[in-house]
Amino acid sequence: MEELLRDATNRAIKYLDAMSERRVSPSASALEGLAGFAKPLQDQPLEPAKVLEELDTLGSPATVASAGGRFFGFVIGGSLPAALAADILSAAWDQNAVLEVTSPVAAALEKVCRAWIADLLGLPPEVEVGFVTGATMANFTGLAAARHALLQGQGWDVEGQGLFGAPPITVIVGDEVHVSLLKALSMLGLGRDRVVKVGVDEQGRIIPEQIPPILGPRSCVSRRGM
Repeated sequence: MEELLRDATNRAIKYLDAMSERRVSPSASALEGLAGFAKPLQDQPLEPAKVLEELDTLGSPATVASAGGRFFGFVIGGSLPAALAADILSAAWDQNAVLEVTSPVAAALEKVCRAWIADLLGLPPEVEVGFVTGATMANFTGLAAARHALLQGQGWDVEGQGLFGAPPITVIVGDEVHVSLLKALSMLGLGRDRVVKVGVDEQGRIIPEQIPPILGPRSCVSRRGM
């Protein structure tokens, strides 16, 4: 185990050290090398060291160098050394953070982060905070809460009764709405094709004057289309 982890660490350090010299996008030969992963499923497991070697040999050259300082594509940033080191340690912890009893440290850290977020955003200290996996689940969670509140105001229990026969909800988004929000709407049963789109400014923000009249508590507005 120790030898394997040291090997992984050395390979990771070598990969990061070469970041300033390699091209940002993988070369054609590196992409062709990915075909080496396509092997029949074997009956017996491979040696861990062999798995690591194969990942590094075939996979490392075919990565996009988003961890380097010359990557400017999309909204992706390289991880800080402290974050990378913490990620390695948390992987070794192998915690199931679903309950405090299964991971007291994860629960404690979430409480600390909750207090920090509340302080940064000027929210009351008793506010609850949830951590999600990315943009799609963030939109999904926010829209689910909005759906619950709007239908509850209409006397409808969406968790118990579902959406069959529920009062309609109008969702207003900007013309540059992110695909993750539309995906969340489809998963929530609100329909990604039933939204009302309005114009946005040069920064992608909804133009308030273009928002149509909102009748009662049955509409949900996504301010930036995210």
